[in-house]
Amino acid sequence: MAGKTMAATLALVAGAALAVVAAPTTAQAAPPGDKDVTAVLFEWKFASVAKACTDQLGPAGYGYVQVSPPQEHIQGSQWWTSYQPVSYRIAGRLGDRTAFKSMIDTCHAAGVKVVVDTVINHMSAGSGTGTGGSSYTKYTYPGLYSAPDFDNCTAQISNYGDRANVQNCELVGLADLDTGEDYVRGRIAAYMNDLLSLGADGFRVDAAKHMPAADLANIKSRLTNPNAYWKQEVIHGAGEAVQPDEYLGTGDVQEFRYARDLKRVFTNENLAYLKNYGESWGYLGSSKAGVFVDNHDTERNGETLNYKAGASYTLANVFMLAWPYGSPDVHSGYEFSDHDAGPPNGGQVNACYSDGWKCQHAWREISSMVGLRNAARGQAVTNWWDDGGDRIAFGRGSKAYVAINHTGTALSRTFQTSLPAGDYCDVQSGRAVTVNSSGQFTATLAAETAVALHAGARTCSGSVQPSGGASFKVNATTVVGENIHVAGDCSALGGWDTAKAPKLDPAAYPVWSLDVALPAGTTCAYKYVRKNASGAVTWESGGNRTLTVPSSGHITLNDTWRA
Repeated sequence: MAGKTMAATLALVAGAALAVVAAPTTAQAAPPGDKDVTAVLFEWKFASVAKACTDQLGPAGYGYVQVSPPQEHIQGSQWWTSYQPVSYRIAGRLGDRTAFKSMIDTCHAAGVKVVVDTVINHMSAGSGTGTGGSSYTKYTYPGLYSAPDFDNCTAQISNYGDRANVQNCELVGLADLDTGEDYVRGRIAAYMNDLLSLGADGFRVDAAKHMPAADLANIKSRLTNPNAYWKQEVIHGAGEAVQPDEYLGTGDVQEFRYARDLKRVFTNENLAYLKNYGESWGYLGSSKAGVFVDNHDTERNGETLNYKAGASYTLANVFMLAWPYGSPDVHSGYEFSDHDAGPPNGGQVNACYSDGWKCQHAWREISSMVGLRNAARGQAVTNWWDDGGDRIAFGRGSKAYVAINHTGTALSRTFQTSLPAGDYCDVQSGRAVTVNSSGQFTATLAAETAVALHAGARTCSGSVQPSGGASFKVNATTVVGENIHVAGDCSALGGWDTAKAPKLDPAAYPVWSLDVALPAGTTCAYKYVRKNASGAVTWESGGNRTLTVPSSGHITLNDTWRA
């Protein structure tokens, strides 16, 4: 999104939609290479992104990480301040130039390319001093832009049916750059070339609908690497003057209809309808479409699912990563009740699932599917099955097979696949599954869970498991403000100190889950505890539970809260 001026007047624009465009000289289809999944680490500090590349993204098989805008911006704690630039210096709250370069080098070493969220349609909406010390007013940015560099329309956009209004007026009151001007194009290109010089691999161009595609094509032509990946946020609006397909000649385009429809199907309709999901639904061509379950705008404005939707959200991500349409983004942000709230700790992620960081990219149900997508690349959908409702299954040629049970009761059946006979690991649960000589396997899927098999995970050991230890899963209902933690006598569980007991994640609520690293052979006593918003602790009833990590290095615990 292009950000807001003041919290009181700049609510998120849902129907009016922001757009992002990009303009290569030749269209870039899916991100280059065999790994097309991007983890979008929204408002993460660059140092935290670097650590995630090494510890999580690289090992899981993510091809890209997308970082939030790095340029100097207006001061303020709200997330949208990142989308009001005041200069093109790398001097935002997420880290300086050195941290940015170090992050890129670290991510590259982990096999992960870096996409930069790039704000070039506009500047700020007021005056003051930026995060890097630069003074500015709405139409004056010393050494960079002055009043003649902005479009003459100084009113807010009011009519999305009028192309000139959309592309020449101000998005939520932000000073709109005249991207038709040669000088402006040159300054924008210089900024993007600077990012490329530091190792950036591509760009998400913010608010592209508000810039003519020809302007972006000109900017793209000035880059030192005109083949850098471009992903454009051009939000579809029925009957609007500016449409996403206008930008297909300049790069990939984010397909917002995909995410909107996933919400509708997963909440109000039947998963069986997804049998032909993609281009036949009227979407952009698969090779040019960027897809997602949610992003930082839509998770807040209610347009799509978000982490608060529990199992619907998790299973929608499972489906997206298994289904061969578009190039997927996995959004990874933080908990919010105030839609304007900026990142916890100013963007510093000390640990996943703490301080409000959701870390969706690392949820086992989601991260395990990245390897499946990589293994199934180029394989068509085969062996589709559904029950006419919310239970579906399908293969990806001879490389993968997925079954999803989006109902409140268990599903037991024999599934027909095109997989070669042999042993596989269900990467969703970590349990072994055997496919017989007819390509069949029998499994029971608990309510709101999935099974996922692929050629790259033939045994339940190694990279398909967490890094050794225990996967805690407990069915526990809570009220608003309550969380479930696990305490135990081993240090990783806080040594019975509830203040140090790690919090479980409610991604598949009412099932709370957490992977904890423990060496093979470790025995721990443990119990679950409930903490409310004031910090009061309630222990579950009964005696201590016990776990022993087997020699294989991993154990999955499926528990139920004892009232």
